[in-house]
Amino acid sequence: MNIPSKISNICCIGAGYVGGPTMAVIAQKCPEIKVTVVDVNAQRIAAWNDDNLDNLPIYEPGLREVVSEARGRNLFFSTDVDSAIEQAEMVFISVNTPTKTYGVGKGMAADLKYVELCARQIAKVSKSDKIVVEKSTLPVRTAEAINTILKAEGNGIKFQILSNPEFLAEGTAITDLQNADRVLIGGGQDKDGQNAIQALVDIYAHWLPRERIITTNVWSSELSKLTANAFLAQRVSSINSISALCEKTGANVDEIARAIGADSRIGSRFLKASVGFGGSCFQKDILNLVYIAQSFGLNEVADYWEQVIKMNDYQKRRFAEKIVKTLFNTVSGKKIAILGWAFKKDTNDTRESAAIYVADYLLNEQAQLFVYDPKVKAEQVYADLDYLNSRSETDNRRLVTVVTDPYQAMQDAHAVAILTEWNEFEHYEWDVVYERMKKPAFLFDGRNIIDENRLRLIGFSTFNLGRD
Repeated sequence: MNIPSKISNICCIGAGYVGGPTMAVIAQKCPEIKVTVVDVNAQRIAAWNDDNLDNLPIYEPGLREVVSEARGRNLFFSTDVDSAIEQAEMVFISVNTPTKTYGVGKGMAADLKYVELCARQIAKVSKSDKIVVEKSTLPVRTAEAINTILKAEGNGIKFQILSNPEFLAEGTAITDLQNADRVLIGGGQDKDGQNAIQALVDIYAHWLPRERIITTNVWSSELSKLTANAFLAQRVSSINSISALCEKTGANVDEIARAIGADSRIGSRFLKASVGFGGSCFQKDILNLVYIAQSFGLNEVADYWEQVIKMNDYQKRRFAEKIVKTLFNTVSGKKIAILGWAFKKDTNDTRESAAIYVADYLLNEQAQLFVYDPKVKAEQVYADLDYLNSRSETDNRRLVTVVTDPYQAMQDAHAVAILTEWNEFEHYEWDVVYERMKKPAFLFDGRNIIDENRLRLIGFSTFNLGRD
């Protein structure tokens, strides 16, 4: 291949939660490399280029500072996809890979139409050899499909396909990038493949110790991403299953988590009981793993991992049912304040957020919801509910009010439900909130972040997951 040993120009297709922050950090750490992030969404690119860095399309602690340092120096955001691809020596594919909603594999398999479109566009405009890097979360053997398309339509241009899965946790993405536990790079095992791997290794080695950069074959890299997320989600569902048992027996799930987390073989992370996991990766990746196992006839393997999803759905449904039962078996016409819509704190990402499904359940019971989240805009809340297609868009806007003042959300409310663990919720004047609520004043803490003893002294009737 005619790829320089030192990469000087990178293009990333996709300016979302993975592509934007990842390329910003690469540009920050590698000032000699031109990094161009492209997207067909002109509004999103305009937000990345906005002079007011508070208007970046993604909220992520530390991202503002990284973009401020690199943008305009060697970091650029553009809608001119073809030009950026043509000039680049290395092209990252970082587009959305949602779960299929149609056809074979509906509800489980990854929808690769955007990845395929990227591959065809790369093949169409490339006039020189390129390294193509999978950055999206993709099922095993996707690299093979990309390679087939590039070879068929590449007009004799040579391509090397690398798998470089992201292991970012939203809310800590910049820290995760700047001080990664590991970077995984999978590629071909021939000479050209190894040279391509080394080119990407050299980029990450600008700021990470070489021992944290793991190289494998491309198939192992792709499957490692799915497996890592499946293991983490499994831990969340495991502790959540125990939370239901704790409520029946008088045990305290936080005490159990602390006790088993002290075992060095288990560790303490991802043992926090909650209303359920969300985000763009856990559910999608597990369903993808289930589909892959089923496609190879490994039904017992598929059933095992599918149970992690079932437990997560159960936890969300159980929490919503608890609200209805506690409010005397009806929430019809009652005002319920929803605190938090993002799937976790320190992000404005709402994909698969537990709040969406808890809200949907309560809306089916004809509740009046007032939603507050410090980083999620009203149009996103309504878009999330509309996507479920449970009721008309008109009814969603009639039954749901999105506010920018949490005290307004809780004024005259029959109940408060905490669904995201934003730090600010701990510091509210809960005595003032209590005085302004309907009595009895119910508070359902789906993240176990507020001191329940403090709330009960004020007068609240509280529910915490995994406690009697």
